[in-house]
Order: sequence, then C-alpha cells, then structure tokens
Amino acid sequence: MRKLLGMSVGLAAIGSMLAVTAAEAQTTVRVGWCARTISSAAAPFAIATKMGWYEKMGVKVELVPLPGSGDCAKFVATGETMLALPSVEPVTVMRAQGAKIKTYYTAYLGNIYGLAVPVDSKIQTMADLKGKKIGVIGMASASAIIVRALAKEEGMDPDKDISVVVAGEAGQTAALVRNGSVDALSQFDTQYALVENAGVKLRRLKHPSIDKFPSNGFIAMEDTLVKNRKEAVAIAQGYAMGTLFAINNPEAAIRILWEMWPQTKSTSKDEATALTHDISTLNARAVSWRLESVGAKQWGENLVENYQAYFDWLLANGTIKEKASAADVLDNSLLGDINKFDQAAVIKAAKEWKAK
Repeated sequence: MRKLLGMSVGLAAIGSMLAVTAAEAQTTVRVGWCARTISSAAAPFAIATKMGWYEKMGVKVELVPLPGSGDCAKFVATGETMLALPSVEPVTVMRAQGAKIKTYYTAYLGNIYGLAVPVDSKIQTMADLKGKKIGVIGMASASAIIVRALAKEEGMDPDKDISVVVAGEAGQTAALVRNGSVDALSQFDTQYALVENAGVKLRRLKHPSIDKFPSNGFIAMEDTLVKNRKEAVAIAQGYAMGTLFAINNPEAAIRILWEMWPQTKSTSKDEATALTHDISTLNARAVSWRLESVGAKQWGENLVENYQAYFDWLLANGTIKEKASAADVLDNSLLGDINKFDQAAVIKAAKEWKAK
C-alpha cells in the first residue's frame, strides 16, 4: 500500500512538474492593439488561444490596448511590445526617421478607413465637408491621417478647410453625432459598426481611389524578426487560423471571444442583442480579412503593388514628405512558414464547434 501510495504521489508530482514545464515553455508575447477597446475584431487571437493553437506553438498573447496606430508603432520601436497591429502610415514615417520597423503580415488586406456621415445627412462627397467638423477616435489614429489626405486630394487645405476633432469611440462617438457636435466621422469599419450598434445609423462616403489600399498588419523591429522569428511566425499563424475560423463561424468566434475576454461582452444588453451586435462588428472587419478582397493568394500577403500605390498617394497628398519604397517597409520572408497549416482542418473545426 505504501508503495502504491508513494507511486501515486510520485506520479502526481511528475504531472505537476510537467504542467509547470509546459507553462514555462510558453513565451508571453505583448502585442499592441491599436484601439482603447478590445472589440470583436480581436476574435482571431481569442480563437487561437481557446483552440490551443498558440499553446502548441509555445506562445501566449497579451494584447495591449493603445490609443492608435501611431502609439502602436512607437511601442514596438521602444521595445514596450514585441509586435503590434497598426496601419502602415506611422511605420512609413518612423522608418524615414531611422526606426528599423517592418510590416511582415498584412492582416487587413483592404482599406478599413474612410468617411461616414449620419444616414440622413445632406453631405454626399468629400467636397461637401468644407467647413465641417470631422470626428476621429484620437489624433494618434491613422484615421486622422486619412481624412487630411482625402481633403488634400479634394483640393482643400486640411488645416483650414476642415476641422478634425477627437470624438472618442463607440458610444461617445454616437452621442456626438446624435447631438450634432460633429458633422462626419473619419474612423474605421468596426468603429462604424459599434456606432450603429449604439443606435446611430451611418452612410459611408465612397472613396474608390483608396479601396485597395492595405490597412493594418503585424509589425516588428528588423532584429526581432531574426532573434524572435519563431514567436513572430507563431503569433501571425495563430491569427491567420483564427481569422479563417471566424469567417466560417462568426457566432462561435464571438462566443469564444466572450469566454477568453469576458470584458468584451456587453452587460447593458440582453445576450441575443449583444451577440447580434458583436457579429455585425466582426462581419464589418471580415470584409478586409478575406483574401479575395484584393486578390491575395495567401494569408497575410503583403501585396507590394498595393502598398506602393498607397505610399505614392500619401506622398501626393502631403502625408509623407519623401517617396517611400514598399519593398523597404515590407518583409515577406515569414509568410511561407506562417501559411503552413491545414486550412481544411480549421474550417472543419469552425463548422463543427458548439458552445459547451
């Protein structure tokens, strides 16, 4: 009996040691999330965590909410986060200033930015915004850069002909639109969905010249992509798998998000309404996730021609002062390893997933 007892205690100790070893084997990777609020657009991270994909690859994600893309790029440059998921504009600006940052995975293949107005607004085009107030999430957001460039493209002086003001996020933005404090918004797809969820219906203005411009992607310092290549690949691969899962089962994606980050589930709505609203937000982002949105062939593909067209547009409209080379900003060397996963198995898992 003593031998059996000793054996069971020994096995328990070994099991405990193995559990500790497994936990220690996971490297926590801090990833800058370029908005103050973690929304349903973060579902791919939650899915990769819940499904155990990150654990198998030896990583654990810690999302760090930040005011905007500019802050995300700065956090990577200073080493406060290993990776971040910003739009490319601040990356281009910071590289011109000497920061060795690269975009190595394009998460949002198409343009998520652009202008929106209340559905019954008389404003129809950018030209109609002369003398108007345009609300951005924050001055560090890429949406502030985009609206100034769009104004310049229209022949306006962005410092005199429009007024760019901080409108905050979601409910705060909705309130300012509702009471007329702002005439239009320069934000992005999921924020527009959140504003509509708050009861303010919007109409997007059309900007065909920017539709195929890439938006946010994973960035890292050049030396990080060498020294921490394994972690950079793992985070992006899990994200790609989570993206594919979310596209194929949006409801499961939201329920997993709620489980992994309970704070993302609204406490002011009944569950059915909260689920409907969060699915609408996720579906808004899924438009730019899809490969077919820009003709991409693999997850995270950095389409050099689309980036170069965007950089040339930013230069023409005064956002950047010197011609930027897309080849200099992008690193495609990790994409082959990132895409080494069974897509059919991920789709099957998504379609078969049921809440427990």
